[in-house]
Amino acid sequence: MLDFVKSSYSNTAGECVEVAFNVPETVAVRDSKAPVDGPVLRLAPQAWVTFARCLPLTAGAR
Repeated sequence: MLDFVKSSYSNTAGECVEVAFNVPETVAVRDSKAPVDGPVLRLAPQAWVTFARCLPLTAGAR
């Protein structure tokens, strides 16, 4: 079972992702607007780190 948490960068406009780190060797990502029937992207931890490093920070986000 994946234990998803909402990103701290999520906003009130519904642009949210949820991430689960509780499965060994897997980082799972999904759209919080479709938590039950939406797709889940499963990544290797290093792929997640590489992806996250490419994301721009928005003004005021930390």
